[in-house]
Amino acid sequence: MKEFEEEAKAKKPKKPRKPIDYHLRTTTKLFENHPELIPIFEDLKNKPQHIPTEAKQPKLMPTQLLPFQLEGLHWMKSRTCGLLADEMGLGKTIQSIALIINNSKRKTTLVVAPTVALMQWKDEIAKHTNNHLKTFLFYGPQRNKIAENLTNDELNKVFCEYDVVLTTYAVLESCYRREKYGVQRKNRKVKEKSLLHNFHWHRVILDEAHNIKDRNSNTSKSAAALDTDDKWCLTGTAIQNRIGELYSLIRFLGLEPFQKYYCTKCDCNSPHWQFSDNMHCDSCNHVIMQHTNFFNHFMLKNILKFGIEGKGKESFDNIQYLLKHIMLRRTQVERADDLGLPPKVVTIRRDFFNPEEKDLYSSLYSDVKRQFSTYVEDGVVLNNYANIFTLLTRMRQLADHPDLVLHKMRKINDPNVLVCQLCDDKAEDPIESKCHHKFCRLCVKEYIESGIQGSAPTCPVCHIDLSIDLQQPSIISDDYENVDGDEEDELKIMNQLISFKKKKSIVNNIKLDGTWRSSTKIEALVEELYKQRAEDSSQKSIVFSQFTNMLDLVEWRLKKAGFKTAKLSGNMTPIQRDQTIRYFMENANVEVFLVSLKAGGVGINLTAASTVFLLDPWWNPSLAAQSGGRILRIGQKRPVKIVHMCIEDSIESKIIELQEKKANMINAVINQDQASISRLTPADLQFLFSN
Repeated sequence: MKEFEEEAKAKKPKKPRKPIDYHLRTTTKLFENHPELIPIFEDLKNKPQHIPTEAKQPKLMPTQLLPFQLEGLHWMKSRTCGLLADEMGLGKTIQSIALIINNSKRKTTLVVAPTVALMQWKDEIAKHTNNHLKTFLFYGPQRNKIAENLTNDELNKVFCEYDVVLTTYAVLESCYRREKYGVQRKNRKVKEKSLLHNFHWHRVILDEAHNIKDRNSNTSKSAAALDTDDKWCLTGTAIQNRIGELYSLIRFLGLEPFQKYYCTKCDCNSPHWQFSDNMHCDSCNHVIMQHTNFFNHFMLKNILKFGIEGKGKESFDNIQYLLKHIMLRRTQVERADDLGLPPKVVTIRRDFFNPEEKDLYSSLYSDVKRQFSTYVEDGVVLNNYANIFTLLTRMRQLADHPDLVLHKMRKINDPNVLVCQLCDDKAEDPIESKCHHKFCRLCVKEYIESGIQGSAPTCPVCHIDLSIDLQQPSIISDDYENVDGDEEDELKIMNQLISFKKKKSIVNNIKLDGTWRSSTKIEALVEELYKQRAEDSSQKSIVFSQFTNMLDLVEWRLKKAGFKTAKLSGNMTPIQRDQTIRYFMENANVEVFLVSLKAGGVGINLTAASTVFLLDPWWNPSLAAQSGGRILRIGQKRPVKIVHMCIEDSIESKIIELQEKKANMINAVINQDQASISRLTPADLQFLFSN
């Protein structure tokens, strides 16, 4: 009997264990070892919010600031760091200049900006301060020449003589990389002291600060490593793809405890990831798994797991509490009375293929759809995104002009020509992955950001996990920056670039015997421009395209049609860009500005134009918004028109629908995680390939 009872007891099913809530367990351990973290969010929630108050107009600033800009100046004066996130066109630059000139005692400010915006910063500072602020351009041959001739102490004295030092993200990253990892010199690596990182700045301003959004990139780390009292981020798009991008801005701003790493076993904490052996903490010797980042743990993980419901909603609220106290954002709609901006009209011009184009497109589409269907049937869509991206690109190019696809079939054999592995066009602003494949910066950025949800991006060439720093110096500009000399060297580089572009242009393949045919898209553009000229011959237009070969064809056709044009490309030096922009802005007879999206999507002011033509649609609507933002800003006097050029019954009409869908999603999830907006779902791909 006893044996039977013991046997029955042994067979009695055990009660199922409750699943362990690892997040809760980690939180408990963090609070035990770091009790100072317990009230953080409650304190933020109860902290009084900033009340807008106008500052006094800076005495040394001749340009009268608008009321909301004076409010921005007051907000910036009242703190040592923050995120100025005004919508494009509201004057983040002029508010920053006002902050600099407001302090009459000379203290040096470092401004880090995209290369395309560098000369504009220089001009804006001179314009709005009557040259009262001394500026120093730390870029290119001039930078190398000064660095060679001066010691660090002497260069520090040079910096002290200026109110503002202007540099680019590429230069900042290069200086950081050379100091931390060294540079190859005659079969050995030599570490070079970073002049930017060994000077104590009064203030650092990051323009278009979303350039540091990738926390693991050298660009992000190089910004965080700067030694400064005050830190400012300027961006109209603080979150471009996902909430996790905020961490890089938080780390740069030095916001405690949000940027710190904490040990769950002891009171160890640090703003830096310090694991020299990739296993044990340099300070407390506990392992990596026993450390967690405050931002990741309290503000990100639950949102990724639960969305904005339940525990995810609590984490989302925590982010909102923080942003309310570190960010100032105003929109054009909110400040319409102050701005006095003209009306904006957005239209879609819809055209149809001619018979020859239709045959070519139908043939390509059949091949593409057959390939995609094979991926679906085999269940390998997620594993073949690189191939799918290429197929989509081919269809988009054919909708612009058949030559863009046919040109790809003529392989470029010149080893000196850099070809983007995604668009097969000559690479603009080229960068290199860790697996040594080269891409246009914008192409690979869009490839990563539009990648299928649930899959990590892989290299489209070798198919291993893709690792690439999107803010690394361009391969061409790196050569440009390392020239030794003077204006003659700079001019030589410029002429080489111009010669290179002319030599490899698709226009060289045009037969001059009259047999070359334009495309429906190009002729639609010509028609629009003729119509605009008839209405008002003084109007100027900007034409955006992602494909440089398309811009080459458009340029050739517009010249034949009697239009004078200027063109901005991604391989131009800052001086070339500045001179090209000036040429367009200041010459009344230059009617059309052709701009590569790889060169002019951000950071430039083109208010001389009042019409924008977007030749090729993209499923992320923010690109179109950025392009339109170049002309609808303070200083614009004419009504603004933005025209999306679309070929019906093609991939373009599908993309336009997808754009509208994602734009609605943006409006529905303002300030929430926008990963679903830029990244394509398998359902989105199915939609693009549907009839």
